[in-house]
Amino acid sequence: GVSLEETCKKVLESHGGVFVHGYNNELVIAGQGTLGIELMEQTNNELDAVIIPVGGGGLSSGVSLSMKALKPEIRVFLAEPRGADDTQRSFAEGRILQHSEGKPSTIADGLLTTLGDKTFPILQSTVEKVICVDDTQISAAMRLVMERMKVVLEPSAAVTVAAVLSNDFPVDPEKVGVVLCGGNVDLDRLVHYLDISGPAAQIPAP
Repeated sequence: GVSLEETCKKVLESHGGVFVHGYNNELVIAGQGTLGIELMEQTNNELDAVIIPVGGGGLSSGVSLSMKALKPEIRVFLAEPRGADDTQRSFAEGRILQHSEGKPSTIADGLLTTLGDKTFPILQSTVEKVICVDDTQISAAMRLVMERMKVVLEPSAAVTVAAVLSNDFPVDPEKVGVVLCGGNVDLDRLVHYLDISGPAAQIPAP
């Protein structure tokens, strides 16, 4: 198919204007960083760690930059779906990697983009660890938040909850900020998403 960049180029050639990348842009990254500032203000700078969902890296790089600026010792973690694990693999290789064969394949469809040349260096310098979770874990996290908080999360937002509940998240941070990036979920698909994790009995105990 035709890529987003190709489509935008044709529109600009026909109608004029300025192309602003959705995440690989310094001003977009700065704008996303205001979330981190608000989070630190609301918690009186008392957070020990923060976990942020990652796709292309606009939100995560902005939040990690702003929170590190306000509290350099804060620990930053990223969460991504195992079916779109390009960030974890890119960190391991030290360079931007695209999706491997058969991927992306995940219900977290808001995290399918790959890292940009502006977001990746920021994340390399601020992030301690990338944690991958599978769709079953994401589904269980959605179910847990709906049951306990009465909040509907999209799968891409639930990755952070799933990551914090996983065995890969360190046990020592006492105060952790968990970024829930949205509730844009198709209600016709919601039941399917929740069914992936099975009955409510499988939800981790609080």
